[in-house]
Amino acid sequence: MASSRRMRAFKRWMKYQSIEYSDALDLIVQQEDHQVWVKALCDIHEGDLIATIPKRSCLTVKSSAACRLIEDFCLEGYMALSVALMFEKSLGQNSSWYDYLHLMPDCNPDVPLLWSLDEIDQLLMGTELHKTVKEDKALVYDDWKACIVPFVESAPIELNPEDFGVEQYFAAKSLISSRSFQIDDHYGFGMVPLADLFNHKTNAEDVHFTSVSDDDTSENMEEQVDDDDRDGDPQNQSNVASPKSDFNGDDDGVFPTTEILEMIMVRDVKAGAEVFNTYGSMGNAALLHRYGFTEPDNPYDIINIDLDMVLQWSSSLFSSRHTRTRLSFWKSLLHLHHPESQNQQIEYFEISYDGEPELELLKLIFIILLPEKEYNDLYLGDSNGQKFGKSRIVLGEVSETNKKVLLTENVRGGLLSVVDIRERCYGLRSMEDDVEALRECCNNVLEKKLYHSLVLRVSERRILEKLRAYAGGGGSGRWINSGCNGSTMKKSVQKR
Repeated sequence: MASSRRMRAFKRWMKYQSIEYSDALDLIVQQEDHQVWVKALCDIHEGDLIATIPKRSCLTVKSSAACRLIEDFCLEGYMALSVALMFEKSLGQNSSWYDYLHLMPDCNPDVPLLWSLDEIDQLLMGTELHKTVKEDKALVYDDWKACIVPFVESAPIELNPEDFGVEQYFAAKSLISSRSFQIDDHYGFGMVPLADLFNHKTNAEDVHFTSVSDDDTSENMEEQVDDDDRDGDPQNQSNVASPKSDFNGDDDGVFPTTEILEMIMVRDVKAGAEVFNTYGSMGNAALLHRYGFTEPDNPYDIINIDLDMVLQWSSSLFSSRHTRTRLSFWKSLLHLHHPESQNQQIEYFEISYDGEPELELLKLIFIILLPEKEYNDLYLGDSNGQKFGKSRIVLGEVSETNKKVLLTENVRGGLLSVVDIRERCYGLRSMEDDVEALRECCNNVLEKKLYHSLVLRVSERRILEKLRAYAGGGGSGRWINSGCNGSTMKKSVQKR
């Protein structure tokens, strides 16, 4: 089989690159979809060093043959790494990473960035990803047109435009989104051979990555991932022992001659079992967005209620002036008690896996529904710096003993109405329809997009069901707490 030949060539390439891995590991290629997974051939124990990867063997902007071209054109970040990847692929067998790239798929078709607009509308309707992925596609296309096309046209060497076309750019972005790791300050992030073959499992990390440098100190690199880049996040990081290297550094005077990445077992794995990495504590929306898969019953799943949905509900009951006034007052209270929030735009409220809403959502609904006299008392009391009556519920700390006062019958009814608005985003198909479709799909290899989109839809709608139960019974769980006077505030502008 071609996949077996590619794996043998990849293993020879790893040996040439001084990438070493334990005899206790076997790299398995699934015949049905050519996916690779890592199997334990014998019992592996916590603390075992199972692989070492020289940093120079990683495909990064610094190590790429296109480094000078990329830096001269001032490309940075994920765009720069995408160009490096496209350039190396364009070299074919002349690339130092040919056998590694030959094992890798041309793209990750499961990442929604590569789905058609029709597929996005049909499969992701109502989910946290629907709007986000459509925006991503537009932004990536704009980046290609504004930066990649001029890069190819102005390069001092002749580049084939077909190797840097829009399809090639989207393909490179999908691979980087699902396979890149943070390496160190010198190399930045990039593709890490062998490390990217370990599959993810939430809360089940078997192997851990660290960076080892010349002074034999180890650095945990998982904390260095930048979650704010719109193009996707690198995966967790890795470490390896110190094979010999003839890498001579570059013009910036950095000579990472003995730096390596190590892969160390963090718990025992039995013979015959798959060895898992973990890409972080992420819900299904983030997993599907970045890596192209989901996990049933993911404890990190969330759903967001847009501020606009709350305002839509308010406007159906009250005048526009009433809604604007109460919203403005809620924001003033938020900024008063959380000054750091003044430069942040509140766009949504997070609902936890257990169906518990952010406290600020309850506060906003509470303020909107206050009778005029009580609102005026609250407004004037706050203006005079006083705290009395129900204002203590809104202005002070909300605890287990007094939060039920905030959850009045009207607030619960308002919360249920907002849930109805959020639920309608999924279209005419009911929750039961989605569950039945998911049961029939059964993670069919040929229906991965449908399967993972259904897992996401069902997981989100189950959270809405829990939120309904919370609104109906007042809730009994823990509050999502930011640590600021017991209340919750938004720290992010972008949807996850």
